[in-house]
Amino acid sequence: MIEALAPKAPDPLLKIIKMYREDPRTDKIDLGVGVYKDASGNTPVMRAVKDAEALLLATQKTKTYVGQQGDVDFLKLVGQLVFGTVGRDMVSIQAVGGTGALRLGCDLLRESGAKRIVLPQPCWPNHPSIVRAARLESVDSPFFNISEQRIDLDALIATFDTVERGDAVILQACCHNPLGADFSMDQWIALADALNARGIIPFLDLAYQGFGDGIDEDVAGLRAIVEHVPEAVIAVSEAKSFGIYRERVGALYVKAAENARPAVMSNLAAIARANYSMPPDHGAAIVREVLADEALRQSWRDELDEIRAHIKRTRAALAAERVNSLPMHQIAAQKGMFSTLPLTEAQVVALREVHGIYMTDAARINVAGLREADIPRFVEALKAVA
Repeated sequence: MIEALAPKAPDPLLKIIKMYREDPRTDKIDLGVGVYKDASGNTPVMRAVKDAEALLLATQKTKTYVGQQGDVDFLKLVGQLVFGTVGRDMVSIQAVGGTGALRLGCDLLRESGAKRIVLPQPCWPNHPSIVRAARLESVDSPFFNISEQRIDLDALIATFDTVERGDAVILQACCHNPLGADFSMDQWIALADALNARGIIPFLDLAYQGFGDGIDEDVAGLRAIVEHVPEAVIAVSEAKSFGIYRERVGALYVKAAENARPAVMSNLAAIARANYSMPPDHGAAIVREVLADEALRQSWRDELDEIRAHIKRTRAALAAERVNSLPMHQIAAQKGMFSTLPLTEAQVVALREVHGIYMTDAARINVAGLREADIPRFVEALKAVA
């Protein structure tokens, strides 16, 4: 039986990672992997994270399970960070990274009777895989015009008419991956009205809080949605915000009527039990210690401000360049780690093979991974192929 398995196509991003690692050129540029890199090209451990780990090493007395729900203090503190005053009485559970939270949320929606999830296109490449694995139908929706670098909100809302009440739509809360294109507050309110009118459940994916305009600014739209709809599912990742990618720190929050919350929690617990049983502790404990301690929290925010300022400088430098017909100026208006350039696959291949510049086949670039010293060579390579 096992030997009869057919091989699966490699993940598009993992394929690029492998190709980059095997490229012997010393001047190659990696714009594929979605991690922040400093001016030296390193992904540092944040100061507050190091201090929190030292505190845990000195004070932690056990490595026993934290329980089915996970670290409740972590969930409370992250909930306050994300929702402010609009997240009262939510059901929450710790997850294995933001990806694990997305899968928990999809499984919960299926158990609730949902059949479809609308995916605004282009989307994070792992969203469709997670939806399919949860045995839900993905409904692709027009969302963004890459050549013009603009959101098409009317096309997205029109797709809501093709699904049924109780179905869902995945909306990225900020710093869109792979586009860097975020909704304005007026667009968030229009989405809330459309969701309520059609009975569609918003499934909000938050992975980059603090990487766009600021801690509170980046979740203003999310909070508006949560405040205006009766039900919502929210997946949160702290991998980027705290620079703890490999620790797999995530959480799922669900807004539901008070009488439905016990059933929501019991279903989430059962789904998690059959998947990974108990959540990992170390990363969540780091986040808890940082958020619970005033000095560590301020240190973290200060360093996050530095990271965000670095990303904005890189965006401004790219936007100042003129590269044939490419709309480079739009990069400054976009937010977070990523942007997607209007390049053909042939142009992406030429950048990789001729110039040693690696990005996804869909031309997503990790702006947060581009060193200042590499910008001139990157721009000249773009001019050569675009």
